[in-house]
Amino acid sequence: MSTTQVSGEANENARVRNVDMKLEVVTIPVSDVDRATEFYVGLGWRQDVTPPGSGIVQLTPTGSSCSVQFGTNRTSAEPGSAQNTFLIVTDIQAAYDYLVGRGVQVSGVFHLGPGGPVSGAAPEHASYGSLATFSDPDGNSWLLQEITTRLPGRIDSAATTFGSASDLANAMRRAAVAHGSHEARIGESDENWPDWYATYMVAEQSGKELPQ
Repeated sequence: MSTTQVSGEANENARVRNVDMKLEVVTIPVSDVDRATEFYVGLGWRQDVTPPGSGIVQLTPTGSSCSVQFGTNRTSAEPGSAQNTFLIVTDIQAAYDYLVGRGVQVSGVFHLGPGGPVSGAAPEHASYGSLATFSDPDGNSWLLQEITTRLPGRIDSAATTFGSASDLANAMRRAAVAHGSHEARIGESDENWPDWYATYMVAEQSGKELPQ
């Protein structure tokens, strides 16, 4: 094999590895399109514009870059067979209260212990630990998971984004609590708190070591 061939194959492999493939839509199986539409619109999800006559309904949860679709002949899966699709939140109790306020039946907040589910949020609200579930009228189930600090390597460390003003506000609240502990340790007011907040929030989202 020539050097030119090796170089060409390496370049081709690099192009393949770097192709963006963005998960933007998930199809869920429902038996009654109108009923499902009413339910998900009732959650406050945005109903997106779809091609006229397509029979497709698409909705997007607040702050999400991924949408859900359903409609006529969209999937051969049995209605209700989509189980435990994750919805990530930064405040599990706020999410629970929001859904209950919209008339949705939600399980109590729980976390997983050695012997199985345990009632209540995870100790110290450990990231990834607090959960709650709810279902649509067909029985498709959704799993709320509270995530505040990402595990390393889970997101692009060069990008910091927040899906909504609420997510940003919650991140600022956590930074404020941590900064209060920081000021207590140094024994004085930190006039450079904006930079400290920014460093904390970027590290928290990217899974890097949090500033002390």
